[in-house]
Amino acid sequence: QPKNGYDRLSAQDEADMKSYCEDYKKFLDAGKTERECVTEAVRLAEAKGFKPFTRGMAVNPGDKLYRINRGKALMLAVVGTRPLSEGVNIGAAHIDSPRLDLKQNPLYEDKELAYCKTHYYGGIKKYQWVTVPLAIHGVVAKKDGTVVTVTVGEEPGDPIFCVTDLLVHLSADQMRKTLAEGVTGENLRILLGSRPLKDDEGADRVKFAILMLLNEKYGLTEEDFLSAEIEVVPAGPARDMGLDRSMILGYGHDDRVCAYPSMVAQINVANVERTSITLIVDKEEIGSVGA
Repeated sequence: QPKNGYDRLSAQDEADMKSYCEDYKKFLDAGKTERECVTEAVRLAEAKGFKPFTRGMAVNPGDKLYRINRGKALMLAVVGTRPLSEGVNIGAAHIDSPRLDLKQNPLYEDKELAYCKTHYYGGIKKYQWVTVPLAIHGVVAKKDGTVVTVTVGEEPGDPIFCVTDLLVHLSADQMRKTLAEGVTGENLRILLGSRPLKDDEGADRVKFAILMLLNEKYGLTEEDFLSAEIEVVPAGPARDMGLDRSMILGYGHDDRVCAYPSMVAQINVANVERTSITLIVDKEEIGSVGA
């Protein structure tokens, strides 16, 4: 007979589980994109003695090594005492999650509101993404070769963003549609601002005011969006859910709920006979075509 998992835990098991879940929530918060997950995984691995692997270097049993692929995928390995010809143990999981991505030329103004156009990544239920607090995470490669990290919406004093929706008493036509038709991909545009540029009588005053803010804070121009990889994700930290705190509510369970334990097991393994390898990779949500 199957038993509830809680009925099978000792007091020590529960204490260990609570400690593990607290660390898992921290990983969810630190890694809302693939790049952030790789950065956090490397930080945790280096704290356990892992070193970067470079081609041609001498490798010995017991070595703890990692290699980053394009900033978005990671290999972790602990070298065993038996030769590779006798096999290796490999675990793998993905670190990308359903989200919204900004298009390459995203910024525009409509009816004195500034928006960013998006395309949805992975299988999302579009109606779930309207009127919820959203944050922007990403990187921008500039002409001079520098890469600027952009994160807005996670700190307590940060502004947040949203996809707008119709008020209920204005949405009679929308309510008659199916879930798939009520909110379309074209409607998933991010509202950025409404304050126009002062002392200016031209068009797109709100858009230009937003561009000025981006330039002041990050040194970005509109052209820089062409070489940017910016993701829009739910804002805020992972939290305990339920009065009994028996669950976790947070963005990115798919598939970091698998990637995190795989990575934690790998960085804590030692003295193995068969070489142990863990891969955490990007782009699974759209068919495993990434790094």
